Amino acid sequence: MHLNIQKEQFSIAYIRAVAAVAGVKVAHAEVDDDSVDVMLERSGGVAPKLDIQLKCTSGELPENVAAAHNVNFTLKLKNYEDLSRVTLAPRWLVVLWVPELPENWMNVMPAETILKCHARWLSLAGFPETDNETSVKVSLPHSNVFDPAALTAKMDEIDGGLQLI
Repeated sequence: MHLNIQKEQFSIAYIRAVAAVAGVKVAHAEVDDDSVDVMLERSGGVAPKLDIQLKCTSGELPENVAAAHNVNFTLKLKNYEDLSRVTLAPRWLVVLWVPELPENWMNVMPAETILKCHARWLSLAGFPETDNETSVKVSLPHSNVFDPAALTAKMDEIDGGLQLI
């Protein structure tokens, strides 16, 4: 399997794991013409929905991710334009960082399995237009870790009728 396909599959598995812990359903987009790879939905209330554009990279993260303020990621212009539009269902860019070699992405032991990755999210809704012609560098804040708590908080916010961005 090509490395990029492995990264795509691993990022989908990570989203599914986070969603399962948060009690959220995952649907895979059959067609990705609008920069949406997966749709997340929670039952009950207003049935909050969140659309996700997934990216997986094996770039170097700062030595101590916990101390990093921001991590930069270069996004294709089409994805930037699609994600910066304000839409009815909010959209997040989720970037997953993994080690260079796939054999280092997880460590399976008798009592636990450890995924060797780190994911951050960013809402680009309302970001300004750009004069760039091919890509845009975005900065994912330290506080935007994509985990079950962040997903649950966003679903609660949408369900409560708060700002959708």
